[in-house]
Amino acid sequence: MNIYEIKYALQNFRKRKLRSGLTILSILIGITAIFALLSFGIGIQRYVDTVADEAGRDKLFVQAKGIGAPGTDENFFLSKDDVDFVGKIKGVNEIVGMYFKAGEIKFDEQKKFYFVIGVDTGNIDFIEESFAVDVISGRRLKKGDADKAVLGYNYQLKDKIFKNPIRLGDKIEINSKKFEVVGFHDEIGNPQDDANVFVTKEAFEMFYPDSKDKFSFIMISSQRGIAPSDLAISIEDKLRKHKDQDKGKEDFFVQTFEDALATFTTVINVINGMLLLIALVSLVVAFVNIMNTMYTAILERTKEIGVMKAIGAKNSDILIIFVVEAGLIGLIGGLLGVLLGYIISSIGGSIAAASGFALLKPAYPLALIIGCLFFSLLVGAAAGFFPARRASKLKPVDALRYE
Repeated sequence: MNIYEIKYALQNFRKRKLRSGLTILSILIGITAIFALLSFGIGIQRYVDTVADEAGRDKLFVQAKGIGAPGTDENFFLSKDDVDFVGKIKGVNEIVGMYFKAGEIKFDEQKKFYFVIGVDTGNIDFIEESFAVDVISGRRLKKGDADKAVLGYNYQLKDKIFKNPIRLGDKIEINSKKFEVVGFHDEIGNPQDDANVFVTKEAFEMFYPDSKDKFSFIMISSQRGIAPSDLAISIEDKLRKHKDQDKGKEDFFVQTFEDALATFTTVINVINGMLLLIALVSLVVAFVNIMNTMYTAILERTKEIGVMKAIGAKNSDILIIFVVEAGLIGLIGGLLGVLLGYIISSIGGSIAAASGFALLKPAYPLALIIGCLFFSLLVGAAAGFFPARRASKLKPVDALRYE
């Protein structure tokens, strides 16, 4: 391939702007969808990896089984005896039972229902690490904070949870009991977790007296050198025997943080996979459109091909001209698709962040950009190959006689 063949391909591309433009549009739609979806998929995976790193890949949890979400079903819980027993299992490093219950939060005469979490202040470092949060303003809870609360990130934002933002020192009501706000956690990235309310376990037991020593889940970290997955199997087996329950009929389950995050990632990937499949269908349509465009171009330029061959053009020269032309159609569609995909995903990410879903933040690694451009070029060139091959095999005499 030389510069003259590229120039010739560009000239023919410009001569047929409308047809080429419509063909570009079909590949643009597919690349836009693929780029936008993959940027969100990569962004979510980075979020999951960040949470896993911050929370620690040595974490696992035991959760009571229930009909509803944790904290909403009164019939299923883990006892203090369960916590004490699991704490003695070989390989367990740190352990804490967590209170978790839906509660009524009232501020400025507005009422909302979110989860209230009872915190053992003696394990505050472990709890904050496990939830992958830090206090970004104010202070942590400490022993003796019977009427103090630390709130999730969204409470300090206007019109996010309440009409007016909550500030340090403001008073809120939790189940009709007044609490002073002493701190705010940093943003986790989803509306549910960023609306959690944290109080001391003593305060929790005060307005949920029937929940004393009845934990929704147990947070655990494994000792150095012990794989959390192996420890999870050990805990499940030993706790089942301790509770005298049959295998498969336990009133609890054990899961590592990484497995929980992997489940979340799998769900997202399945959704993205279905959407990507739809996007790939549009690229198949683009592939067919490019083939049709190139076949039409060959019919229109049959005499032209004959003249080129008559003055010495080789089969390979003709092949390259049409493949380059088709490849350019694909590449231009890819460039525009990447640009449009970036705009759409950026707007979508901003809307998601404003709605409290900061985890839906698109990412744009160089490999994604280059990959989309290369893929669009490949689709165009591949679609143009068969028409180009046909053109290259035309005999000069037959081509010059074509009407």
